[in-house]
Amino acid sequence: MTPRFDVISLAVSDMAAALAFYRRLGLVFPDGAESEPHVEAGLPGGLRLALDTEETIRSFHPEWQPPAAGGRLSLAFRCDSPAEVDTVYGDLVGAGYHGELKPWDAVWGMRYAVVHDPDGNGVDLFANLPAQ
Repeated sequence: MTPRFDVISLAVSDMAAALAFYRRLGLVFPDGAESEPHVEAGLPGGLRLALDTEETIRSFHPEWQPPAAGGRLSLAFRCDSPAEVDTVYGDLVGAGYHGELKPWDAVWGMRYAVVHDPDGNGVDLFANLPAQ
């Protein structure tokens, strides 16, 4: 048997804050999940995004410490258009989330922006630029 990629898991310090952020990006979590220690959302292609509170992780790994904010993890969300990158970025920053990099036209042919989720993880927003 070959292992298969199935879940992306994030440790969160505040479940309600994390859910509010990822719901703004269109992910669907169960109602009332704010008080749960572990929640999941289905992703395209059958993958899942799991959120676990720091307390949940410490329940089976007592010495665990969260990595420095903005560690090595980044999630990327494809938008339908360059204008949508700007709109989503503006919505998130307007809601109080940290905008790391304002939208720009990248040399690799995409409109790109970066925001941070409530735990400091990078979240990229991107869309293909029109062909020239």
